[in-house]
Amino acid sequence: MTGYEFGRLAYLGIFLAAIAGIYLLQSRASWRRGLVYAATWALIFLGVIAAVGLWDDIRGAALPRQAVFSDAGHVELPRARDGHYYVSLDINGSATRFVVDTGASGMVLTREDAARAGIDLGALPFHGSASTANGMVRTAPVVLDEVALGPFTDRNVRAYVNEGDMHGSLLGMSYLQRFSRLEIANGRLILER
Repeated sequence: MTGYEFGRLAYLGIFLAAIAGIYLLQSRASWRRGLVYAATWALIFLGVIAAVGLWDDIRGAALPRQAVFSDAGHVELPRARDGHYYVSLDINGSATRFVVDTGASGMVLTREDAARAGIDLGALPFHGSASTANGMVRTAPVVLDEVALGPFTDRNVRAYVNEGDMHGSLLGMSYLQRFSRLEIANGRLILER
């Protein structure tokens, strides 16, 4: 809290104490009721102070921001309530939501996301395999014509389609290493080219 903010808070406290004092003096006949009213207003005042002080946290939890693109060539992703970072990329013109996974070596699409991106699932050779938290799964390599993240567009991006069940597509290191900077700080993931 800065000195200016503390001064404003002290002023408000003195002001409210003066109002409460005047109210109590006027209602001398009913001290008990006056104390109840004063306590009620004190709690309301403390609640307002707490809400103002925690507003950024409340706003971040209630209305999480989406990706923020900067003219300086970087993207900021807010941490979601579940602790993960999510980002929406356009895959061959189709918006696809990914969870950022620095533990995954490649970009992995669910079958549903691959189909939305125009990939013919029937023609895919599921000959590869990948070790996941749920065990081994079969994968098929694909080349994505176009992958766009805000102002950044990449062509002929290698990825995999997972034959198993996944909750969402994974954005692994094969794509993330295209950025010159990857930083996680203060609840934000920063990608910069």
